[in-house]
Amino acid sequence: MPWANEDVAARLAEIAALLELQGADRFRVRAYERAAALIAAAPVDLAELSDEEVAKLSGIGSAISSKIAEYRQTGVIAKLEELRADVPAGMTELVRVPGLGPKTARILCVDQGIDSVEALQRALEDGRLEGVKGVGAKTLERLRESLERMGAKDSDRRPVAAVLGMAQELRRRLLARDDVGDAEIAGSLRRMRETVGDLDILVSSAEPSAVMQAFRDDSLVAKVLAAGESKTSVLTVRGVQADLRVVDPDSWGAALIYFTGSKAHNVRLRERALRRGLTLNEYGLFDRETEERRAGRTEEEVYAALGLPWIPPTMREDAGEIAAGEDGTLPTVVTVEDLRGDLHGHSDWSGDGKASLEAMVLAAADRGWAYWAVTDHAENLSMNGLSRERMLERRRAIADLQERCEIRILDGAELNIGLNGELDYDAEFLLGFDFCVASIHSHMDRGAAEQTKRLVAAMHHPAVNVIGHPTGRRIGRRPPYDIDLEEVLGAAAETGTALEVNASPQRLDLSGEMVRRAVEGGVTLAISTDAHSIGDLDSMRFGVATAQRGWAAPEQILNCRPLDGLLEFVAAKR
Repeated sequence: MPWANEDVAARLAEIAALLELQGADRFRVRAYERAAALIAAAPVDLAELSDEEVAKLSGIGSAISSKIAEYRQTGVIAKLEELRADVPAGMTELVRVPGLGPKTARILCVDQGIDSVEALQRALEDGRLEGVKGVGAKTLERLRESLERMGAKDSDRRPVAAVLGMAQELRRRLLARDDVGDAEIAGSLRRMRETVGDLDILVSSAEPSAVMQAFRDDSLVAKVLAAGESKTSVLTVRGVQADLRVVDPDSWGAALIYFTGSKAHNVRLRERALRRGLTLNEYGLFDRETEERRAGRTEEEVYAALGLPWIPPTMREDAGEIAAGEDGTLPTVVTVEDLRGDLHGHSDWSGDGKASLEAMVLAAADRGWAYWAVTDHAENLSMNGLSRERMLERRRAIADLQERCEIRILDGAELNIGLNGELDYDAEFLLGFDFCVASIHSHMDRGAAEQTKRLVAAMHHPAVNVIGHPTGRRIGRRPPYDIDLEEVLGAAAETGTALEVNASPQRLDLSGEMVRRAVEGGVTLAISTDAHSIGDLDSMRFGVATAQRGWAAPEQILNCRPLDGLLEFVAAKR
């Protein structure tokens, strides 16, 4: 997504959230939510449009377009600043807790003086909220479970997609300077962790003072937190801390390894160096006796000097990658370029799709894919699902569009898994689809045994090819429901059903750890965007990174197969 689009969309979404916390009219809140989604999904760069062209964008009313123009001209939106001042900061923090809505947040913050996640934890522990009007016993129990699953250590972290745009823009601006040789994002963002705390940016330059001063003076910086000789820390206009380090070009590779981490991975590398009579630090790899530099200019050079292949950043978590590199069993993990298509996506045929079928198909084709599965919601999802008649209408539309497109359009559906594993439609109708994803969309509060039973029952249906977002989580918003993962993996392998690595940065489901266990269990995986807009198709990189964190190779990914191989997978189950 272009930087301007991301920035404007984030501000409109924040206005919507703050209005909701104020108790504003739902239609007004929805207008800002819809505008934020439209801007985020827009196929054009907002920075290249005039105010008049922005105002003509579909779904953007005059009131909101004027606020976009105000931001583009001044860098602020007065209404947003007003809302930030009016809505207590504690209320904003509380709604980050999964299951805690605006109404309850107002009660807790305004009536009970609870202004942080930590304060909520203390209030739950000392029983202070027992009997509070509007906060029942079931609500309290859900809050306890949510806080337990959130974990205090992640309270100040953000989803990877929420910070990637800012990091990439800072890097782009640094690379544009003549005195910068190279610039790279480091830290947990380079390792593509699910959530990120601070941004780490590394630059190679012979003029560190000038580069750091330019960084501090950048328009994306709201406040300078620290300015030293080797490191500058700032607070960006998006409220995330960014740390810049400038190193000598001869140390670039060693420094990039050091500041990428993880800490545990680096400890293993240093231990390996010591056993070879070497010392490894952020400046390079040196002989311990002579202090002669052995390597340091590139990462590949450092790893090779330690007798290892280059290890992708997504795998640097001290999860056996160094031993695998040494004995030659480190897998060649999947990349975006390995993918042949996308197997989970939506169009505006279903209520939550934001782009037409044709627009989504053409956008998928533009990404070089050989196939795209349109899996609009099925009838049992009452708000957005398609009846049998509407599915047949869409099927005719697909056939008409297919005559004009080279990319293969797979006529699919995202089915709803009922409480007993039942699915939408009858068996005969289901087998008329080219491809089906089945997902849990309701009753997510059930226990592990019941959820597992639902998933396993769905996998035994011959029309179900993939289980979508298998644990139902939304990062920072909704914890995963409990499942018996080993039983689910066993059923997937037995029935020939793939499990999804949902690439939406709000989901990343399966997680990297679960992917690793699926790989070890011989389960086929599918990396899918679950796209509801054109812009969502770009989320594939997050799914690929998650699969890499789980050591998944292309041969284990269903949509790395050519179309014939994919259709053989479907036919084998039927």
